[in-house]
Amino acid sequence: MAYVCLHCKKEVKQLERNFVRCPYCGYRVLAKKRSSLAKEVPSS
Repeated sequence: MAYVCLHCKKEVKQLERNFVRCPYCGYRVLAKKRSSLAKEVPSS
């Protein structure tokens, strides 16, 4: 599963066990990357 660093906005492919940190900038806040698929919602 891919994650995105909220500080430098780079994509992190894989995290190490018990160690959550961006390998580029060292920031500890990562978010799951959202899918690029648009959701279809019926109107009324």
